[in-house]
Amino acid sequence: MAEGRKRTTKPAHVSQADWDAVDSPPLSDEFLAKMRPVKEAAPELIRKRGRPKSDAPKEAIKLRLSQDVLAYFRSTGPGWQTRIDETLRKVVKGGKRQ
Repeated sequence: MAEGRKRTTKPAHVSQADWDAVDSPPLSDEFLAKMRPVKEAAPELIRKRGRPKSDAPKEAIKLRLSQDVLAYFRSTGPGWQTRIDETLRKVVKGGKRQ
C-alpha cells in the first residue's frame, strides 16, 4: 500500500469488529500541536535500554601473542581472554617489570 493512503476495504482475515475498533478519526492540527515527546510528557515511562555502562570499560585491541601462550590460555576453555587480562592485571599490580 502506498504511503499516506488509507485502506478503505477490509481484508478477509480481519473481523469486522476489529476493523471497526481501529478506525480512528484523523488527528486535527490543534491536537498535533499539543503533542509532546514521551520524555517530556511522561518521563517515568522512559527506561534505559541495553547493558549498563561499566565503571571500568575494556578496550578492544589487536595483540600478538606467542603460539604456545595462546594455546595454553585457549586450552583452559571459555573465558580464556578474561584470564589473560587477569594475569596481566596481577603483573601490573605486583609492580613486576622486566
